[in-house]
Amino acid sequence: MACFACHQPNGAGLPGVFPPLAGSDFLKANRERAIHIPIKGLTGPVVVNGKTYRQHHATTAIQRDRQIADVLTYVMNSWGNDFGRVSTQEVTQRRARKSP
Repeated sequence: MACFACHQPNGAGLPGVFPPLAGSDFLKANRERAIHIPIKGLTGPVVVNGKTYRQHHATTAIQRDRQIADVLTYVMNSWGNDFGRVSTQEVTQRRARKSP
């Protein structure tokens, strides 16, 4: 899975470089933003679980909405996360929006 390279197979990220997905308050706080990141990327500092990360998040190589929904559903329900399912329709709708 594309997320493992930076966020690690255990979802813990790399301290000071790549934020954790496991138990991520950032991921849980804003579903729309979570869906936006693999589609459009993310620039600027983010605070995850009280720590600041400045690494740019590029768009994902996965471009099919169904695949993005599957990956996000996996991430949102792994490593102790219980953040719900992401549907293909949600990804398609988010992709169609121009603003972040």
